[in-house]
Amino acid sequence: MSKNGKIGVTSENIFPVIKKFLYSEHDIFLRELVSNAVDASQKLRALSSVGEFKGELGDLKVSISVDEAAGTITISDRGIGMTAEEVDKYINQIAFSGAEEFLDKYKDDKVAIIGHFGLGFYSSFMVSKQVDIITKSYKEGASAVKWSCDGSPEYTLEEVDKADRGTDIVLHIDDESREFLAKDRIQTLLNKYCKFLTIPVIFGKKQEWKDGKMEDTEEDNQVNDTHPAWTKKPSELTDEDYKNFYRQLYPNQFEEPLFWIHLNVDYPFNLTGILYFPKIKNQMEQQRNKIQLYCNQVFVTEEVDGIVPEYLTLLHGVIDSPDIPLNVSRSYLQSDAQVKKISNHITKKVADRLDEIFRNERALFEEKWDSLKVFVQYGMLSDEKFYDRAQKFVLLTDVEGKKYTIEEYKTLITSEQTDKDGNLVILYADNKDALYSHIQRAKDKGYSVLLMDGPLDVHAVGQLEQKLEKTRFVRVDSDSISRIIVKEDAASVSLSAEEQTKLTHIFTGRLPEEAKKNYHVQIESLGEQADAVLITQGEWMRRMQEMARMQPGMSFYGEMPESFNVILNADHPLVKRVLSEEGAALEGELASLRSELKAQTEAVETARKAQEGKQEEEISVADKEALDNLAHKQAELEGKITAELKAYGAGNDLVGQLIDLALLGSGLLTGEALAKFIQRSQSLLIK
Repeated sequence: MSKNGKIGVTSENIFPVIKKFLYSEHDIFLRELVSNAVDASQKLRALSSVGEFKGELGDLKVSISVDEAAGTITISDRGIGMTAEEVDKYINQIAFSGAEEFLDKYKDDKVAIIGHFGLGFYSSFMVSKQVDIITKSYKEGASAVKWSCDGSPEYTLEEVDKADRGTDIVLHIDDESREFLAKDRIQTLLNKYCKFLTIPVIFGKKQEWKDGKMEDTEEDNQVNDTHPAWTKKPSELTDEDYKNFYRQLYPNQFEEPLFWIHLNVDYPFNLTGILYFPKIKNQMEQQRNKIQLYCNQVFVTEEVDGIVPEYLTLLHGVIDSPDIPLNVSRSYLQSDAQVKKISNHITKKVADRLDEIFRNERALFEEKWDSLKVFVQYGMLSDEKFYDRAQKFVLLTDVEGKKYTIEEYKTLITSEQTDKDGNLVILYADNKDALYSHIQRAKDKGYSVLLMDGPLDVHAVGQLEQKLEKTRFVRVDSDSISRIIVKEDAASVSLSAEEQTKLTHIFTGRLPEEAKKNYHVQIESLGEQADAVLITQGEWMRRMQEMARMQPGMSFYGEMPESFNVILNADHPLVKRVLSEEGAALEGELASLRSELKAQTEAVETARKAQEGKQEEEISVADKEALDNLAHKQAELEGKITAELKAYGAGNDLVGQLIDLALLGSGLLTGEALAKFIQRSQSLLIK
């Protein structure tokens, strides 16, 4: 028998389109062909189990061989094989799936058949200039046939000799794809796509070092594990089994997983798998090791965004489900209601598992919390349902390392950290060392301070403020501690308005001038024992700027300069000394200016009172110009006094020392300014 013909297609000449564009990556051909060979073997096993095949199954395996000299790759199986009629039906009529028909006939048998579209075979033409199929059906008396095609719609079909049942697919690799003739390349693809197929996949022989080189042994090189951990019951596996499987999945991952979740659902959908919580650094980063999606142990993709919520893509492991709809190439997910159900189930299982560990093994949970924190916070921020579940076990860590649930911490601090308006104030620091002095001031008051130095903490703070009634989070350096948690009305400043103005100008004259940093002087009564000068940063704007660094849509805040408050303690002896020394050094020179300013101010007030109650048109141009000139002269005198005070502050070592000490305490003194501070400190010690 010999036959020539054209491959039947449903529209005019779509074969080139199928050949070139059906699949996203050319290397997918190996997955499709090996999977088809596994299907054929599974079909024969199914027929044997129901008594339709009474012969010997023998050694069911799929073999891959490479002949670099001949330029061929051969995929062989001892499966069901095909008759000439079946070749014509399944190969020559594109998209008529043999697997689909077989599944329909044997739908009551739980057989792992992965083909749904009948197009997988044609991926071979993406890398081949010619493809041969040599096949012999398991049916008694069947003749072997050879089908050949060069990538055009034309093919040949003829009888040939073949001793054993099954199918050989021979790929004649084209010049552009000769990379696939390298054994290392094939080994890599088999590890990627065929690692857990249900039938043994053999690629050559195992090798050992002998006589100074690697040589083949007699043992087959089986590339796959046909019974991976996720296909077994949790009761059959030990902790070490789970860890070994993790290493099998990610051989280059040296850190052991923290915990794992074994998925095993058969209603209302089929879902198996194992998800691991990896140990990751305390920062958001792209994970190299991703969750792998399988369909009946056939690798599909690492892009599982449609199956698990985004925050759970930080997990590692395997998900296997025949109920996840795929497109024609089995490479991309298709969205439907079933996928949403599966996603919701996975989310619930993750939350339940974390809750279980927290309740039953709290010490272990706390030990692993720093690595779990990103997962939990990301989930709470992304998914309202996950927030509801996680609020019971999310932990807050104080600066001493003690951990509390939200409710435990509220109970701990309520009596001390509730302000006069009934608001619970939760203090936090994002850097223990940089904010040490501010933390100590809070502790001296009997307050607790949380450490919130994670990448998502600023977002978590905002969420908790929205969720927790009458509760606000404030960084410990956002203001003086007495103003962060206001217990009573603030003490009045004993200094006069003129004295306060003097201090403001003197200290302003010595403040650093830096790009994107603004400093504003304030005067408070903090008591003699408090620091002379504090540097604080307002909570709201700082938090917006931190969020802007992670959210491009908030770039407006990121472009704004940082704003700091320089708080002068009017009660401190050193601040009083600055004021006293200024009086002795400068007020004599300023006396005449102040006298002149006083007279000028009185003249301005007199002129303004004369114009009060008059309509604009009732005031003469001369009177308007006279008032403007008086006001201009007044502003000039004020400017001269201000300039003198600023110049005095700029040259005053005590003022410089007090400001630098405050900057140093807030982690803001660096570079040249720090070097000058050290030199000045040494000079002052000598004096």
